[in-house]
Amino acid sequence: MSLTIAEKDLPAELTTDAAVEAAYSRDLADIASKLLRSLPCLIECDKELAPFLFLNIRQRLRQQNIRCIYLDGRPNEQQQSSSGMMPVGMMGTMIAQLREAVRGAVERRVVVLPHLDLLTTSQGGLTAEAREVIPLLYENPELVWLGFKDPSFPLPKVIENLFPARTTLLGVPRDRLCRLITQRESRKFGRNFNPWALYKYVSGLNAVRLRRLLSTLEGEDYPADPRNAYRQLRQATIGTLEIPEINLETDIGGYEKVKKRLRQEILDVLTRRERATSEEEIYRLEELIPRGMIFWGPPGTGKTYFAKAMAAAIGAAITIVSGPELKSKWVGESEDNLRQVFHKARQSAPSIIVFDELDSFASARGTYTGSGVEHSMVNQLLTEMDGFHKEELVFVVGTTNFAEILDPALLRPGRFEFHLHIPYPDHDDRREILKIYDRKMKLQMTPEALEYTVKRTADWVEGAAPGTRYSGDHLNALCRSIARIRLREGRTDATTAQDVEKALTEYIELPKLTPHEERVVATHESGHAVCALFCPHAPPIERISIRGDMAGALGFVRYQDRTHRFVVTQNELLDDLVVLMGGREAEAMFMNDLSIGSSDDLRRATTIAHALVEEFGMGGDEVGVVRYNEERNGQTIRHPALSESAKERLDRRVREILEDARQRAIRILHENRVLVETMRDLLLEKKVIEAKTISELAPGRNDAKKPRRKPSESGAQPE
Repeated sequence: MSLTIAEKDLPAELTTDAAVEAAYSRDLADIASKLLRSLPCLIECDKELAPFLFLNIRQRLRQQNIRCIYLDGRPNEQQQSSSGMMPVGMMGTMIAQLREAVRGAVERRVVVLPHLDLLTTSQGGLTAEAREVIPLLYENPELVWLGFKDPSFPLPKVIENLFPARTTLLGVPRDRLCRLITQRESRKFGRNFNPWALYKYVSGLNAVRLRRLLSTLEGEDYPADPRNAYRQLRQATIGTLEIPEINLETDIGGYEKVKKRLRQEILDVLTRRERATSEEEIYRLEELIPRGMIFWGPPGTGKTYFAKAMAAAIGAAITIVSGPELKSKWVGESEDNLRQVFHKARQSAPSIIVFDELDSFASARGTYTGSGVEHSMVNQLLTEMDGFHKEELVFVVGTTNFAEILDPALLRPGRFEFHLHIPYPDHDDRREILKIYDRKMKLQMTPEALEYTVKRTADWVEGAAPGTRYSGDHLNALCRSIARIRLREGRTDATTAQDVEKALTEYIELPKLTPHEERVVATHESGHAVCALFCPHAPPIERISIRGDMAGALGFVRYQDRTHRFVVTQNELLDDLVVLMGGREAEAMFMNDLSIGSSDDLRRATTIAHALVEEFGMGGDEVGVVRYNEERNGQTIRHPALSESAKERLDRRVREILEDARQRAIRILHENRVLVETMRDLLLEKKVIEAKTISELAPGRNDAKKPRRKPSESGAQPE
């Protein structure tokens, strides 16, 4: 079945009343039928639509000799001509009309309440006038009520319970759209008018507003490209929202796996939906598209940026809402804020709602420590998402750093079912991101400077909290810093590696070490590095520094390619122990003294040794292949049933493993004493040694072919 419709099959002219009938005839007939059976009805719709719905329903009821009383707060002629009466305002007049309708009714009638929102506060509470009105609403059981509810306002339960029958008329049904456009208007979209394509941009508009917009379309008839007509509609529907102009391929560097998944799972399916040639195919594809998505990962990795790129790819308006901004201390206002966000997004479809920091209010229920408003907000969010129609292109994206703490009810299929992990950028990602900023900011980086920046940003972020790695935001900040330096110095030449290093360290307050302190730190780090070079299962070294440019450490050894490795072997752990011991033993051997900078090394070494003996069954025949630890309250503890002799045996084996590692470190350092001294002296001179220099000092020992897993830096702590 073709999706296009012939011009002759469209109405030549169309009044607003006729459009309302064409769009909602089934719903209106059902509402009239219920009213005839004395069943009170509540209609949720936009304010501008309510009068036209009432006129249609009144006409249907008149055919059955049922009278309607419309209580809109406007005084009738009799009230206006009454002498000696002061105006009492809209609410006062409406209450007077309601009292007269309730207490003066002698025949069956339908009483219409078009302004129920005036009886409630924005938080869903009762106004002072509402407290006077509510008794009247329940006073005369013979009356049949017809109420209109604005979707932007909640109704108190005491009013909502008055209406057992409820209907929501938001937007227009897709199958009725072809009845709502005239022949003249269809010409603005070309010769082969496709109402399915038009629906994408008007799904959130009610029939009255839709007719108003369609009647104002300008441009030539039968254009070869109908984008001008669609552009006019979008300008009228998005209001204050924006449609981003971010290209997923050219404006976001790297992240090929993330882009591929986003394309395959979302964008390609939407593209196929746009190109579908039958209703059956459209319905099938719409079933496949997830409407709720979680973009999760560390801060600064571009989660919101990916959402904007997705919006740009499908021409969607975007609303970015911060979770904390939605919260309010007033009862009901937080839920109302959510309601407003969804209502506006539906009117602006196609659209994407981005809840930044979703975990700030959507953590697992039962874990809240605040006022409890989060529980209501999660319930409201679930209600709004469950109310989506498959044909509406409204997507909800929640960004979070902690996907594991989100409420499980949000993550089930049908809600936030699509989860996209956006991690820290790896070296390839960083290279592509830097190329984009290099081009946009005209930095003119040399190839050497680019590669140096890629490697240099594999470190922890200087001056940031411990454990902070370089994200896309950090790379952006770095490039802007380089650009400011070039602007300040009036530079037009190429950016070098020295310029990059200057931008990274120019304003970082590095510790001021005395010559003796520098010698201790250089000796310590050289000990770590030489032990790593001569341990076959240790990873290659990327960089050694004694500048104090890693938070919490005066010096550190940075290993190559910080990628995850899922299989860790016994030999790797034993070599880790040797490397950790190397710093302390180098101090003892070359300084004839010890500093407290090895405290963290010893802590980590002891933890590994205990794990070898008590968790991994790698303690040897003396302790056997047994796990002596158990998990309790999220912590690993030694099994409480162990005897004192068993505990002593375990502790003795831990000490033996640590002592074996220490002796291995001593042998390596003794056999390579000249290399340690050479590396120490070079560190004292250069402060930083890169992988290339290390390979020259120890040919064949720092090969990248060594096993690569995610080691912890060996670092000397402040004394």
